[in-house]
Amino acid sequence: MAFSVAQYEATIDKLTAGMADLSAKLQEVGPTVQKATSHWYVTQSVADDLVWVGNKILELGSWVLDKLAELLKGAAAPVTFFFTARDWEDVRGLATGVSGQLKPELLGVGRVWHGSAADAYVKQIKPQSDAAARVGTLADKTAVALYTCAATGLAFYVALAVILIKFIVATITALAALGSVVFSWAGAALIVEEAAVNTGMIVAAVSGLVAVLGAQASQMVVLHGEAVDGSTFPGGQWPNATPDHFSDATVTDGDADWSLQR
Repeated sequence: MAFSVAQYEATIDKLTAGMADLSAKLQEVGPTVQKATSHWYVTQSVADDLVWVGNKILELGSWVLDKLAELLKGAAAPVTFFFTARDWEDVRGLATGVSGQLKPELLGVGRVWHGSAADAYVKQIKPQSDAAARVGTLADKTAVALYTCAATGLAFYVALAVILIKFIVATITALAALGSVVFSWAGAALIVEEAAVNTGMIVAAVSGLVAVLGAQASQMVVLHGEAVDGSTFPGGQWPNATPDHFSDATVTDGDADWSLQR
């Protein structure tokens, strides 16, 4: 699933509104149970069953609301990942542009510049180009990892919104069953089971999110290794261009290191 800021914001709004709806429905459970058990024809055993079902729905519903509130604390992360990824794409564009321009054949050094200084300069071009290219590669991989995290976050919250809707439907069904004059224990058990399944789906969604983010964290470790690769960044630093090799431009002392071809 590709990341869309508009879709993500709509999903978060839907989750927030759904939580308010669920909270309102849960507040109806107590009065509904009390009304159902107050009828003269409801036996004590049936009343106990109604109370148990009501308490179970409240327990599961409260867990869902608490868990969603906890998970929504990280709702800003996917958007941050997305825009940070775009920043890294800008870095990639700049770095690859520099790398493309730092080519001896494009610079045309040998056409007008000759001598030991010119030779030393040409030798230093490739390491600079390679380093810029490596920055471009690292920036691209970082952007991909961040885009993946953003898209995963969107899919995660979409899944939570779907689960929340299912739980709200289960709660509405439970309220209808509790308010019915004909109580079915088997039917009530199915309602509670459906609600419990939805809580399990939330746990599964969280586990899936953790697995994907864990893989991206491992990728960031790999990127760190590439960033300190000594073959491109000697000693963990940008390649030294040794400009002191190019400094002797005099033509009067008899040992000029370079000259311009006229």
